[in-house]
Amino acid sequence: MLEEQVDIRTPEYVSLQFQPAGLGSRAAALMIDQIILGILNILIVVLLVFATTGGNSPFAWYLFDVNSTLWGIAIIGLFVLNWGYFFALEYFWGGKTVGKRLLGIRVMQENGHSVTLLSCFIRNLLRIIDSLPAAYFLGMIMIFLHSKHKRLGDIVSGTIVVHERRVKGKRKEKTIEKEIRQRGLQKEDLSVEEWTLKQLGSKEWSLIKTYANRFSQLPLAKRNHLSKKLADILFPKLGIDMEGKTYEELENTLLLLYVALREEWEIEL
Repeated sequence: MLEEQVDIRTPEYVSLQFQPAGLGSRAAALMIDQIILGILNILIVVLLVFATTGGNSPFAWYLFDVNSTLWGIAIIGLFVLNWGYFFALEYFWGGKTVGKRLLGIRVMQENGHSVTLLSCFIRNLLRIIDSLPAAYFLGMIMIFLHSKHKRLGDIVSGTIVVHERRVKGKRKEKTIEKEIRQRGLQKEDLSVEEWTLKQLGSKEWSLIKTYANRFSQLPLAKRNHLSKKLADILFPKLGIDMEGKTYEELENTLLLLYVALREEWEIEL
């Protein structure tokens, strides 16, 4: 039986094929996420019960009115937790929540790029509608009927949920990957927070990708000049101090940026 495929054309006019995630895998991922959220919600409520009853029995509900303000804040906090869980993880974790990662699926833009802040916000804001009248009924119906298995949030935000692409066989190591390996560079060596990296968009990725692809071909003098020029553009945006850094240290930092950004922006063909 042939797997259902969807064609995606990137802004670079490259045509890619992905398998859209169907109702089964998306429902299973959601179930895992809801279990995690359920555990967190229960822990918060239990802790709050003990806090508001002063250590008395958690069943002393008549004492709750004494701390009505605290409970009001807690209710707002629980709403933020349950909505923000999906928004934060999908935006900062490459379109994946814990459930999506375990099921091997992810959210992406219809143009093949990672989700933007706006699209992630819109698709998760519309979860409120997709969950109507209960238990994501409307969302499940939409996913089942839509040709690309989209719920309302995906349609409005221009996103699609797909299965992760798996590379069959051993992929040939690129020249830049060999250079990074020989220098002993690891993504963990980059002292930049994940949320800070989100300040770099497609233009910055294009610059760093071009730099990495041309790295081994450039004469030393030109490479040093390009490294300094690129560092002048990117480092201030990330709060990286350039003062006192050698050309080799600049190169290492730029190559680490390439490794970190590649996971989000590069698509295996």
